[in-house]
Amino acid sequence: METQMNFEYERNNHSVGDSIWHMEWCPKYRYKMFRKFKYKNLVAACIRKAATEHNIEISILNVMPEHLHLIVKIPLTMTPAKALQLLKGRSAYLFFRAHPKARLRYPKGHLWSRGKFASSIGYSDLPKTMHYILHQEEHHAQPSHGNSTL
Repeated sequence: METQMNFEYERNNHSVGDSIWHMEWCPKYRYKMFRKFKYKNLVAACIRKAATEHNIEISILNVMPEHLHLIVKIPLTMTPAKALQLLKGRSAYLFFRAHPKARLRYPKGHLWSRGKFASSIGYSDLPKTMHYILHQEEHHAQPSHGNSTL
């Protein structure tokens, strides 16, 4: 299922433009925490809620068993590092509140590893990046359980 993005620049009082990013990160120790459908959906919902709270627009979110990919549009006033910090921190907090037993695997409360990936995307690169994210199962040779797209 392809997701359409609005190809009109964001306009503010003193700025015009878009900041579109491909982001990826993993759970701590690269545990396959999201093999089960309910945990995959829970973490996707937590990330979407964190994004909504911080005015980050998620175009595509694909959760794999041991990592996840997103295409996000962040405000021009926000750095990608800050967006990652907000998404990872708030989503971990929400995940542990909704699923307290996960603390058995992560007793210190660190759901996400310290590592991260972020790459800016222009409108010309967007279709290729969307295809890559939506077809992660083929890339990793795993059975498809449906994509978590917005």
